[in-house]
Amino acid sequence: MSKSTEFDRTAVELQWHDLVPESERERAVQAHAQMLDHNSGQADQLLIGNTRPELNGNNVKIPGFVIPLEGDADTITEFLLVPFYGACIHVPPPPPNQIIHVKFEQGAPTKELWDIVYITGTLKTESLVTESIGVESGYTISGAVLESYDKA
Repeated sequence: MSKSTEFDRTAVELQWHDLVPESERERAVQAHAQMLDHNSGQADQLLIGNTRPELNGNNVKIPGFVIPLEGDADTITEFLLVPFYGACIHVPPPPPNQIIHVKFEQGAPTKELWDIVYITGTLKTESLVTESIGVESGYTISGAVLESYDKA
């Protein structure tokens, strides 16, 4: 994992609810309760996931869990960052504004990605569909720095 840099210190630290527009926050809480009911038979991604365009281009830091997309046995070079462990593996996946697509060109060691991590980089309000798992992300992060999550 990388150490903190000047880039990290200038980043705005976000929490996952910060990615949800104010107008959707109450509906998002209700939808989250429905997402947790895996017996409902509803497997589609919840489509209440509007993004916050005012965050586009900001340098941000956000904690989350990694869902690997590309890489090998030693490193991951592309992944989805999600707010809770197991998201996208269980149905339905989180709404698009709760999924961040990350390309990590230098590769992150796979053995260090099972716990929560911090990702720092330039946030873009860009919708992408990951065909391999059929999930839409509402944000991307470029120029990513990855580090261990510090709970302190």
